[in-house]
Amino acid sequence: MSQDLWARRPLFNDDHLAVRASVREFLARSVDGRTEAWDQAGIIPREPWLEAGRQGYLGINAPAEYGGGGALTDYAFRVAMIEEFARAGATSFAAGISCHADIVLPYVFDLATPEQAKRWVPGMCTGEIIGAIAMTEPGTGSDLQGIRTTARREGGNWVLNGAKTFISNGINSDLVVVVARTDSADAAGSRAFSLLVVERDSPGFSRGRNLDKIGLKAQDTAELAFDDVVVPEENLLGEVGQGLGYLMSHLPLERLGIAVAACAGARAALAWTVDHVLTRHAFGKPLAALQNTQFALAEMVTELEVTQEYVDQAVHRLNRSELSAVDAAKAKWWATEMHKRTVDRCLQLFGGYGYMLEYPIARAYADTRVTTIYGGATEIMKQIVARDVLGVR
Repeated sequence: MSQDLWARRPLFNDDHLAVRASVREFLARSVDGRTEAWDQAGIIPREPWLEAGRQGYLGINAPAEYGGGGALTDYAFRVAMIEEFARAGATSFAAGISCHADIVLPYVFDLATPEQAKRWVPGMCTGEIIGAIAMTEPGTGSDLQGIRTTARREGGNWVLNGAKTFISNGINSDLVVVVARTDSADAAGSRAFSLLVVERDSPGFSRGRNLDKIGLKAQDTAELAFDDVVVPEENLLGEVGQGLGYLMSHLPLERLGIAVAACAGARAALAWTVDHVLTRHAFGKPLAALQNTQFALAEMVTELEVTQEYVDQAVHRLNRSELSAVDAAKAKWWATEMHKRTVDRCLQLFGGYGYMLEYPIARAYADTRVTTIYGGATEIMKQIVARDVLGVR
């Protein structure tokens, strides 16, 4: 291939590239050749999680005093990791790690008391504790204000009741951050919600089926049920009534992580496609010699690189604590829609081979579809941007 689609960008320094090389070696040793079996099982075994923890990949952005890597203000380390997982086609594992490391872990180390942090963060860094966050409910989707799961105080504890669905890491999780309504009064408004940590094997806490998805087959996604689950007061995360505010403040990182993964996935698809069209012949010449192929690749790589520049700048803004919810929404919707278009066009260039699941482009096609939905659907992202433009709150 004449152009290195994975060439170093200004976002990365030598330390980031060292992590990238380490992750690449880990993937070759512990992941390559196993993804098909994981897809068939619908879940990733614990050992790869523990191995990733031993390598320091699960807590690279967590505080060093709790066993993390200490890279709290340099998300480029996670970007390098995400890109290597995409290159290896390990998107299910990458999605599980992103939920754990980019969503749940920051809630814990940002909001936990020192005692809570000592209980949970070290195990989350080693992979002994896998995290999940339970927001979505049947019938609510992106409408967080419509959450019906309730928690009431009783005897110095919280009693939790309700159901959640589409919960990433729902089967593997040992620690679930649950968004619950702790004040039923209409006047409570945004202060009606709090975050409670439910631990594995809590009485009354049950997991439903591991949902059968179009893609991301090995990334366990489950329904969760809470039937009079007694949650100790010391498992309240942050302050009562601040749950919705905590969600809003952490969503920019979640959405940026999805945008980063989208660019990485598009780059991987393009790399596979360039290799294919250079070696596959039709009508007596390589596919790469056809003008249609050339124009398609030129359009896709340009769209990717333009999008990547915006996303990389968003990473810089995140590192400076300047990334707004609006800018994260722009990155999320644009990058994921670009990713979806790119993978679809790349699959077309593979022809019939692209429809066969033995090819990574086929698996990528199925895995990609959800990215414009989870973390806030494209339509919600556009609404966030439009309200900012119009000055509507």
